[in-house]
Formats: sequence, structure tokens, C-alpha cells
Amino acid sequence: MTVAEALVSPGVRSPLIHAGVAGVAMAALAWRRQFPLAVGALVIGSNLALNPDNEFSTVLSLVLVAFTIGSETSQPRSYVGLAVVLVPFVVGLALEGFEPSDAAAALVFLVGPWAVGSAVRQRADRTSEAVDRADRLEREQVAQAAAAADQERTRIARELHDIVSHSISVVTIQTQAVRRRLGPEHAQEAADRAEVEATAREALTEMRRLFGVLRSTGEAPSLTPQPGLDDLTRLFDQVGASGLVVEQRVEGKITDLPPGVGLAAYRIVQEALTNTLRHSGATRATVTLRYEATRLDVVVEDNGRGMGKPSSGGHGLVGVKERVALYGGLLELSVAGMGGVRLSASLPVRDSA
Repeated sequence: MTVAEALVSPGVRSPLIHAGVAGVAMAALAWRRQFPLAVGALVIGSNLALNPDNEFSTVLSLVLVAFTIGSETSQPRSYVGLAVVLVPFVVGLALEGFEPSDAAAALVFLVGPWAVGSAVRQRADRTSEAVDRADRLEREQVAQAAAAADQERTRIARELHDIVSHSISVVTIQTQAVRRRLGPEHAQEAADRAEVEATAREALTEMRRLFGVLRSTGEAPSLTPQPGLDDLTRLFDQVGASGLVVEQRVEGKITDLPPGVGLAAYRIVQEALTNTLRHSGATRATVTLRYEATRLDVVVEDNGRGMGKPSSGGHGLVGVKERVALYGGLLELSVAGMGGVRLSASLPVRDSA
């Protein structure tokens, strides 16, 4: 277009100069995003030198330059860029005899595109900030969830330590009792049992060292036995004092469970009811224990608000997930028939025995 203007326009005094100067300014538009202020100064200079009557394409290029300055520069450089193109443009009009329509031209060709470009930039900045904020929040939530999971694993390990230590102690005592009942004719059997007894005592010592690693600073060993399903009645009384009425149902033939499975089932019910009290606003809950040949199903249902957004202060049912995963079980959250949440956990019994 610049070349065509230089060749055919009667207002061009020197086609060669017009094509050269304006051509350089038009070519510089390719770098307007990288150097918006410099390109703006070059284009406005070319327009003042070649186009004082504002009738050639350099005026139209100022529209693009003004928009780019608004969209590619931040404050205060954006205002400086606007001044770079606006002030010379207005001064040039004033030298030719300023008229009210010239003010409208300045607004239409320069200020308007610059304002639109600034709005585009601000919107892009807000979008970028929102994306960054969402990414940061997601990373924080992942880190918090990982920390909560680590804390739960440590807590589970401390509780299982008590159960395993107790089992090893029983093995040690029973082995010692059998060894002492053996007569001289069973010297080899007595020696074998003495070796089993010594190994069990060593294992118990190492378990105590393990607890020293797992416990928090200043935490003393707990002398209270770990709870099991027989302690659910006391748990129901405790949550009942907070206004949650709990009904227990038992299905299938009740069988003895490994202590670890019994503890896991108790903690699952405990954490599910705690979550119900904190987040659902429920008044009633039902706990169902279903005994199968190879598994124990634990189902907790409530009549609360349902599966809404959890409180930002907690980590949901992290403990339940960790305990179910420890035993290779299955966990499912769904809508309860009572209108609230239904938590169903299936714990294998045969593999854990």
C-alpha cells in the first residue's frame, strides 16, 4: 500500500523518499510486540514527516501501534507509549490549524485503540493470575493431602505397633511356658523353643525401637489397649452426646477378627462418624457390620446434607482411605438412602489373618 501511494498519489512530493521512509516504518510493525514504544515513535515520526495532512496509510498504522502499546505494555510504560504517539499527533494537527474534529480523530485513531488494548491486557493478566492462583492452590492442596496421608500412616503404624508387640509378647510367654514343661528327654525341643523365645524377645526389642522412631517428641508409650469392634457402643454414646443418634446393625455370623482388622474397622466407623458430625449436619446415622466368609463390610450412612464440598480445615476421610488401602480393601462413597452420605468399606479377613 505504501508503494502504491508513493507511485499514484498526487500528494506525494517524492515517491522515492515516501516509499523509503514510510516503507521502513511499515516494516517495523513486524516488531511492534517486542518493541512497542520504539516502533510507535518511528511510525509517528514517519507520519509527521510524510503525512501532515493525515491522508496516507501511516495514520491507519497508528491505530495498530496504539492498540499494541496498550496490550503489550504495563503501567506506567503504557501511558508513556500513548504519549509518544498522541502528543506529536495532536501537536501536528495544531500546527495545521486545530479543529474540534481533530480531537475526535485523536480519540478514534489513538486513545480508543490504546484503551481497548489496555483492557485486553488487563483481562489477560487477570486470567493469568487466576490460572496461577488455581495452580498454586492445587499444589498446596496436594501437598496438604500428602502430609495428611503421611500423618495417618504414622498414626496407623503406631497403633499396629501396639498390636504386633502384644502378639510377640504372647508368643514369647507361651514359648517359654512350653519349654519349661519339657523334660530331659526333650532337650532338643527345649533348645529349639529357647531359640524361638530369644528371637521373639529380639523382635520385641526392635519393635520398641521402631516405636521410638514413630512417636512424636515427648510422646510416651500408650498403656491403653487399642480399641476394637467391642468398643463401638462407647463410641456411639460419645457421638450421641453431640446430638447424633447412631443405630448399629449386624448381619451374618459374627466371627473373631484379627486385631488389626478389628482396629481398622473401629477407626473407619470413628472417622466416618466424626466426619458426619463436622460437615453433614446429620441427626441420625446407621452403622452396619456385615460378616462374610472372607471379608468384613463396614457401612456408615447418615441423613445429612450429602456429598458437598468438605471444610477447608480438614482433609476429608484420609484416615479411612489409608486403613482400607493397608488391608487391600475397597472403599466407596455414594448417596445414602437416608439422603446423606453412604460410606462402604470392605476389609479382607482371610488375607489379614
